[in-house]
Amino acid sequence: MGILRQIIFLISFLLTFWASGWAFTPAEERQILKDIAEIKATLRIFMEQTNKRFEDMNKRFEDMNKRFEEMLTYMNKRFEEMDHRFDQLITFLWIMTGIFVTMVAAVIGFALWDRRTIVSRARDEALEKVLIVLRDYAREEPRLAEILKRYGLAS
Repeated sequence: MGILRQIIFLISFLLTFWASGWAFTPAEERQILKDIAEIKATLRIFMEQTNKRFEDMNKRFEDMNKRFEEMLTYMNKRFEEMDHRFDQLITFLWIMTGIFVTMVAAVIGFALWDRRTIVSRARDEALEKVLIVLRDYAREEPRLAEILKRYGLAS
């Protein structure tokens, strides 16, 4: 703020003399030039400090960009890991589905095989019992005994 006041003072001072038409004495001119040189030096220092601050800010922004890039890289890695996990989960679910389908098919196949086996045994047992009954009845009925012999069912 001090530099700005000095500049405003100098400009107003110069405008006042210029507008009034006064001439400066050599001592005043030397003082004005000395003040201008001092203002220039102060401005130079101010500009250097400002440039340094901007360089520091640029460095900080570069550091922030670097951290942001690292964070993005880390997030991408995490997302890839999650994608890999989802792929594993889907593969596991397909395996479980295959196992379930295989088990259901095996149970249905076993049930059909067992039913066929039981029906076949039941039929054979029923036929044996029917033949036993017919043979017993054929002992009393000669005509039935003849029919059973003709078909090879009696001895």
